[in-house]
Amino acid sequence: MNEQIVILDFGSQYTQVIARRIRECNVYSTLLRYDTPAKEIATLKPRGLILSGGPASVYAEDAPLPDKNIFKLGIPILGICYGVQILAHFLGGKVEPGRKREFGKGTLIVRDGSCPLFNDLPETLQVWNSHGDKLTRLPKGFVSVATTENSDYAAIENRATNFYGLQFHPEVVHTPRGREIYSNFVHGICGCGKDWTMRNYVEQAVAEIRAQVGGEKIILGLSGGVDSSVAAALIHKALGDQLTCIFVNNGLLRAREAEVVQEVFGRNFRIRLLYEDASKLFLARLRGVTDPERKRKIIGRTFIEVFQAAVGWASSLSKGRRAGGRQAGSLSHYRFLAQGTLYPDVIESVPIAGNPAAMIKSHHNVGGLPKKMKFKLVEPLKCLFKDEVRQLGLELGLPKEIVHRQPFPGPGLAVRILGEVTADRLQILRNADSIVVEEMKSSGWYYKVWQSFAVLLPVRSVGVMGDERTYDYTIALRVVESQDGMTADWVRLPYELLEKISNRIVNEVKGVNRCVFDITSKPPGTIEWE
Repeated sequence: MNEQIVILDFGSQYTQVIARRIRECNVYSTLLRYDTPAKEIATLKPRGLILSGGPASVYAEDAPLPDKNIFKLGIPILGICYGVQILAHFLGGKVEPGRKREFGKGTLIVRDGSCPLFNDLPETLQVWNSHGDKLTRLPKGFVSVATTENSDYAAIENRATNFYGLQFHPEVVHTPRGREIYSNFVHGICGCGKDWTMRNYVEQAVAEIRAQVGGEKIILGLSGGVDSSVAAALIHKALGDQLTCIFVNNGLLRAREAEVVQEVFGRNFRIRLLYEDASKLFLARLRGVTDPERKRKIIGRTFIEVFQAAVGWASSLSKGRRAGGRQAGSLSHYRFLAQGTLYPDVIESVPIAGNPAAMIKSHHNVGGLPKKMKFKLVEPLKCLFKDEVRQLGLELGLPKEIVHRQPFPGPGLAVRILGEVTADRLQILRNADSIVVEEMKSSGWYYKVWQSFAVLLPVRSVGVMGDERTYDYTIALRVVESQDGMTADWVRLPYELLEKISNRIVNEVKGVNRCVFDITSKPPGTIEWE
């Protein structure tokens, strides 16, 4: 890549969203550890440097701090939240705990419209704050160019050195004009063009996959969802028949998922596909388990076990046994395992590259692989967000029905059943979820939203159906809009559609007598309930 922006990650859960916003400007971005040496950064020849936010305080004893020589690279620097405090800390300013913590929406007043960060932007902007510390003294050469209710230094600049700082988060959707701020930085201040596209990414990813795998064989866990489907198409483009996909039926899938996956990939796309039905094993392992994290870990461990067993079984397949309509062949010498891990999967699971980000939730695709596992990981999508993966899928020629499927969690319906997962509860949820999907599609809303699904609550309430008193479960309807899954807002569906979905679920799904609608955004909530 000839032009790129380097982002130093200090542990913010929004760091990957910054990278996403830079790519939206058609500029390539590289994410590095906060303590990456300045000499190493210089070898990349970046046009600019962004210091991310983070949960720490710069004055804390164990605060993550960068190489001080980054300020001598001679390139523009933009500090975000904790990043602006890094600027102040290293360049002679002062940071102190704020008397009033700022979290949530705020109003930014631009005092100096000539600041290039705010080029062609109005004087008043809605922004998203998330910080407890604040600047109390600016470094020499810096001036304040914007303020909020709680900060006189919400945006600062030193135009002579091209150093800028923002106390708020322009990357999140709750800062509606934030994308333009990043555009002003990468194009106006750093002088980048608009040359990076998804087609560039395909070429880059194919080359990287071939370089990593070489002539070896590779296995991919295919779920039928967008992520694994696109990963399969990308790897197949790079390696052809070196790839074998294994589909594990964990018993936690949507209605007809197993049949659809085998039909589409095994027969239509002619990708080597091995099908393993382990639904009874997964349900047995989950019996009596109610804690969300335990569920995820059990599913993750069991998934890997089944995968390893499938490799052994495949090596002794008889001539009569076929996978996806094709002979699977021996997998005994496969050394690589591919996964459709995305940026949100990584940042919401474990700290990126050892950074201090706090864990939000675990995910069966990351952080759970056994140390003795013989496979080496290939994760060609780990630098992409969901909508970018969809663009990639279209670029690879996948059909709309697969590319634009709504996201589905790795642990399946287990995270949409609060409490114990049983066969009866799974059937109730599948029936309810099928109605949600059917009505969202028939109304034209399915492809307009990020996700729409049913959640089975461990709550029973009294109802009246006909002349009989009922005491049955509650279904929660969750419908959100989002760009990347990192932030989301609930969708204002028409009352008529909500009424139709609710009536059908209550009337057609045995065991349910009440339907509620979740109107919580992310943050503070998460998209999934578990």
